[in-house]
Amino acid sequence: MIEFWATVLALAILLYVTLDGFDLGVGMLFPFAPDEAGRRQMLASISPVWDGNETWLVVAAATLFGAFPLVYSILLSAFYLPLLVMLAGLILRGVAFEFRYKTERFRWVWDAGFVAGSYAAAFIQGTAVGAIVQGLPIENGAYAGEPFAWARPFALLCGVGLCIGYAMIGACWIAGKAHGELRTFAFGALPRLLGALAAFLAVVFAWSLLIDLPVLQRWIERPLLLLCPAVGLGAFIMLMRSVRRGDDRRLFLAGAAIFAAAFATLAGSFLPYILPFSLTLRQAAAPEASLDFLFWGAGLFVLPLTLAYTAAVYVIFRGRVRADQGYH
Repeated sequence: MIEFWATVLALAILLYVTLDGFDLGVGMLFPFAPDEAGRRQMLASISPVWDGNETWLVVAAATLFGAFPLVYSILLSAFYLPLLVMLAGLILRGVAFEFRYKTERFRWVWDAGFVAGSYAAAFIQGTAVGAIVQGLPIENGAYAGEPFAWARPFALLCGVGLCIGYAMIGACWIAGKAHGELRTFAFGALPRLLGALAAFLAVVFAWSLLIDLPVLQRWIERPLLLLCPAVGLGAFIMLMRSVRRGDDRRLFLAGAAIFAAAFATLAGSFLPYILPFSLTLRQAAAPEASLDFLFWGAGLFVLPLTLAYTAAVYVIFRGRVRADQGYH
């Protein structure tokens, strides 16, 4: 049962990062849209799915709370302040969706809130990942660091990197959903974002070697892990070719494959640890009876229903948005 809930947690995180990642990316690109009609198209492209995308963040948090409570307590202690900022940013985004259409004079306020919330959520998520990869101070099963121990340079760089990645996959989404000037804008942004992403990956790899991250030793011990970056590189090349050809059919799938390859690389490097390299899945898991109890409710019914809902929404609202379409 531990393996089942570890798989659920991995799936929830991957779906959240990919799906909410692109709509956060749309928010980050929002101020650079060519005009108000383009901004309305951007909002219309994500309005049917953005709230469902965030459901996977709830699923991941609930899985941690129920199946791996020790990890939940450690992460909440380590990232209490940034998580509050992240949640405030996500709430501000949701409010801005509605309120920007109710006013003209103060529309710029809600647009700024939408953009700021997108950047804040993305940056904090990336910083948290960087801090976890670098290692959290844990003693006797509890967080033993300072309130701002997460704000180390390597972790902050990872925050910037995730912002670039989200903006990249957001541009892929816009290119496949928009018309006219907005579609041209997305294709124009992608080469710069791909260049920035490649530069970030090169810098973070060099920095990892410089500080001798323990996770790099796993690549030597488990050479099969190199297949994951190879898949990511293949997706990166496919994405660049699609951009050159102006072909939007595979853009989003290629962007999603890059995220999946990065996630698989990290997950494969961590296992059997859930917090590298101090806490294993088995050490962090709730009692077997609790895991069984969760399975008969959340695992057997809630998870399949959430997956079905997510799939249905993307099928129903597939295709491009109209050039004159707004949020409602």
